[in-house]
Amino acid sequence: MGFPTNFLWGGATAANQCEGGYNEGGRGLANVDVVPIGKDRFPIIAGIQKHLAFDDEHFYPAKEAIDMYHRYKEDIALFGEMGFKVYRLSIAWSRIFPNGDESEPNEEGLAFYEDLFKECHKHGIEPLVTITHFDCPMHLITEYGGWRNRKMIGFYENLCRTLFTRYKDLVKYWLTFNEINMILHAPFMGAGIVFEEGEDKEQVIFTAAHHELLASAAATKIAKEINPDNQIGCMLAAGNYYPYTCNPQDYFAAIQKDHENYFFIDVQSRGKYPNYALKELERKGIKLPIEPGDLELLAENTVDFISFSYYSSRTVSTDSELNKQTEGNIFASLANPYLEASEWGWQIDPLGLRSTMNQIYDRYQKPLFIVENGLGAVDTPDENGYVADDDRIDYMREHIKAMKDAIDLDGIELMGYTSWGCIDLVSAGTGEMKKRYGFIYVDRDNEGNGTLKRTPKKSFDWYKQVISTNGEDLGE
Repeated sequence: MGFPTNFLWGGATAANQCEGGYNEGGRGLANVDVVPIGKDRFPIIAGIQKHLAFDDEHFYPAKEAIDMYHRYKEDIALFGEMGFKVYRLSIAWSRIFPNGDESEPNEEGLAFYEDLFKECHKHGIEPLVTITHFDCPMHLITEYGGWRNRKMIGFYENLCRTLFTRYKDLVKYWLTFNEINMILHAPFMGAGIVFEEGEDKEQVIFTAAHHELLASAAATKIAKEINPDNQIGCMLAAGNYYPYTCNPQDYFAAIQKDHENYFFIDVQSRGKYPNYALKELERKGIKLPIEPGDLELLAENTVDFISFSYYSSRTVSTDSELNKQTEGNIFASLANPYLEASEWGWQIDPLGLRSTMNQIYDRYQKPLFIVENGLGAVDTPDENGYVADDDRIDYMREHIKAMKDAIDLDGIELMGYTSWGCIDLVSAGTGEMKKRYGFIYVDRDNEGNGTLKRTPKKSFDWYKQVISTNGEDLGE
């Protein structure tokens, strides 16, 4: 059987990791702009001093990123050369509403994305647009406290209505929130949250989560009203947890860790809070700020498809002596002795992708869309600037095989695949450039030095071949 004839092959980026132009075109300041490079870039996770503005001591990579703001035509032409059917990108909220709470949008920002979408169509590429990918106007954080505040739903609705109306004939695939479960691990990026001294952090996080889930349902409702052909997806940072041993305690711990991530997608896909989550919140004394009409909004506006990122599986044990976090992985996980790991400690597990696809599809019976997958690695160009990234090709080949098996052998409905960082961009986790995922090398280092020249890697031609043969020729 193989991949469907209408399978959407492509790549993915995020505005805050590639666009730059942070103060151009009427754009306002966003949370992603003020996060510096380094391991402790998220102050509310690391417990260091809050930084809600720039200082002279740090380098802020999102200010310029890879300057796609000025180079998007060149980049999209390269995507077109590879044969992309779809390009996943995100909207910079503060480019449309600089402060976030204005009643009228910034026309210059709207025109920028309109031109970008038209450029995609010129090359036969469908845009897949993430409305919010870890970015929030700073004014909404400092003035309203981010997503802890219910007023954020109205501001988000205004953004969505503006986007769905303006781009009605240009975009039909939308994602409401990127990796919505990441709010549990990176609340500043996931929900614009800066905790106050002595605040109940979990109560704040789940209050914000409720507001985001309502906003997602409202966006789905608005999208269908404006254009019934719009396809709306949710987005999960996925990857099954394995029990470290066959000890029943480890097995149940793996179920609980999976529940922690599926909680959000359960609501967006099924339209109600799952019982396991309600009981967990009850035990913790956490109250969801449910108001009249909330549950009806969630129930009546579920998503059309489930999208997710997959980089690795995870492993959990109830043995406290064993529990050490895998370095470089934001999700706590034991090192799996049966798997190799990337330079950043991510476990490489292609079969884990097939397992994850089966678990998600069995759970929701809705079409799946893999919107992030790839290998982050240090790429060293030769004297001509060329990168022979065979490790990346091997990684992707094995994951595409697993996708094919999930379709052919398991009967899973898969809409498409967009590899992460199809062009080198700034790492979300550390702000580095040296952790590269792309098919296209960008001449820029961790300190912002370089010409920004784009050079196709070996994987560029390999992926072009994969797309042209609809996944049949994987270059083995």
